[in-house]
Amino acid sequence: MIDLFSLFSIGLAFFAIAVSPGPANISNATIAMSQGRKTSLVYGAGLSTGLLFWGIVAASGMGAVLQSSTYLLMLLKVCGGIYLIRLAYLSGKEALKPQSNNVEAGEEVVSGKSWFIRGVIMNISNPKTVIAWMAALSLGLGVNDGAASLVSGLVVCMFVGFATNAMYSICFSYSGVMSWYQRANRWINSVTSFLFCIAGIGLIYSAFKRSSVS
Repeated sequence: MIDLFSLFSIGLAFFAIAVSPGPANISNATIAMSQGRKTSLVYGAGLSTGLLFWGIVAASGMGAVLQSSTYLLMLLKVCGGIYLIRLAYLSGKEALKPQSNNVEAGEEVVSGKSWFIRGVIMNISNPKTVIAWMAALSLGLGVNDGAASLVSGLVVCMFVGFATNAMYSICFSYSGVMSWYQRANRWINSVTSFLFCIAGIGLIYSAFKRSSVS
């Protein structure tokens, strides 16, 4: 069985990866500010579920297969990039609306199930996540560790992933933060749109760059 220090190392490494700003965290923070804590927690649960999907892929050994399968990884990256560009378009569309319309848009009724699915799609659409899982798990696992150690590491990372997304939902949904968002949402959506666009283009570029190298 893997020792506690190794589990701590795995959890700390995964937290450093999970808490860093990226498309998923940016979208979660924006939803927390615009839609509120409850919606953001549901969306964050979807993000965590999508994150867990890639964790299972990495732990089952498919992560290495995915990295060696040029065309499969290329397809996943292109699909993920297109999805991020779509999010960039939606954020940009919101940024161009008059201030009053932006505030009203935050009141749009969307089911919790839809928010959860959006969160799942957001993280499943990013195959680079499997690399983060492999990096974190390999940090605390040795060549002699068995399946029990791998599962233990997976559970720790899963807990860290859910906790990190919940932290984003709670921190960015306080009334003061939400009030600030309502005053600055056009700027926030503009910056978010730009970041999503850059991330999407970068993901697509990395797909074709890897293909040309291969």
